[in-house]
Amino acid sequence: MGKLGIIGTIIYILTIVDVVRSKFHTDTDKVIWVLIVVLLPLVGSILWFLIGRGKAIL
Repeated sequence: MGKLGIIGTIIYILTIVDVVRSKFHTDTDKVIWVLIVVLLPLVGSILWFLIGRGKAIL
């Protein structure tokens, strides 16, 4: 696995951890985001950091 693959894997793991630790209005929102990130790793990570983090309760 090259450096780019390692970086991608780290970002993927950090995204999943960030989604799981975030608070949402409902648990369904969290499950949906976890599924998006797991099923679409690259796109899901990008969507989470662009859209999803803003929808989580701070």
